[in-house]
Amino acid sequence: MRFGLFIPQGWRLDLTDIPPAEQWTTMNDLVQHADTGDAWESVWVYDHFHTVPEPTTEATHEAWTLMAAFAATTSRVRLGQMCTCMAYRNPAYLAKVAATVDVISGGRVEMGIGAGWYEHEWRAYGYGFPSAGERIGALDEGVQIMTQAWETGEATLDGRFFQVSGARVHPRPLQEPRIPLWIAGGGEKKTLRIVARMGDYANLSGDPETFAHKSSVLEGHCRDVGRDFAEITRSANYNVVIGETEADVEDRLAWIEDHLRPHVPHRVAEEREMFRKGPLVGTPEQVVDKLRELQGLGMTYAITYFAEAAYDRSGIELFEREVVPALR
Repeated sequence: MRFGLFIPQGWRLDLTDIPPAEQWTTMNDLVQHADTGDAWESVWVYDHFHTVPEPTTEATHEAWTLMAAFAATTSRVRLGQMCTCMAYRNPAYLAKVAATVDVISGGRVEMGIGAGWYEHEWRAYGYGFPSAGERIGALDEGVQIMTQAWETGEATLDGRFFQVSGARVHPRPLQEPRIPLWIAGGGEKKTLRIVARMGDYANLSGDPETFAHKSSVLEGHCRDVGRDFAEITRSANYNVVIGETEADVEDRLAWIEDHLRPHVPHRVAEEREMFRKGPLVGTPEQVVDKLRELQGLGMTYAITYFAEAAYDRSGIELFEREVVPALR
């Protein structure tokens, strides 16, 4: 099994109480930790502008700016976003940005891409909020444009949502034939069909029952389009709450509640339960058992989020020490 690590960037209220002038150092120090060890294949950020579980005035650092910065300060880990919203940037422009970051990094970019969902930031930034069908249609066209641009250095598409004519992307990415595409989302009729046609990775819901069902749907789409299902790596994102003992796990859940209370007091109970119900909550032995169950269903790439990462690395280090070796 392969592992990725989310870097706290503020979106999930995970940089609060750290002064803005110190937030880059906090993020980069954690990236350096991941880069110098061998537990993590990749580091990840979210592509969002406003915090969750609701918008606040706390920091949310921009994803592709961080991609460029991480590319310049690391040498080994791969660099991903989970996931870039297609509508936030013209896809030809996005292809150009990603190609430049790939060159800076020496060929380490992963393109996480999705249709987008966070209505508040869509409207606040002037993007409107099209229907789900329109957002997925734009995703489809955008992936076609990026694929052309990376594979040939030029893209042309007269689509419903995007029109580009001879958009040149030079230098092309260092990776051949192109930057890997992680297409996120579980829409069974359209999104998973896009994955079957063009995706290298699928990012699916992480609970075992849903993961198994979405995998079955994806396999059916692969048959329909003539794609080898085994070519697509299936991944999932996980909130990790880990402790040496069950009492330690409870202490960490209590810390999450205390950390969020000043910022979203009326959402604290909901957030704590969301963390508590996640698959990767428990002692190292319990987390390993759950990951082995998921691995048996075909989940071979776990991207992990530790709510306390900016303040306390003990959970990350415990995961590195006792979970990662057991799954390799």
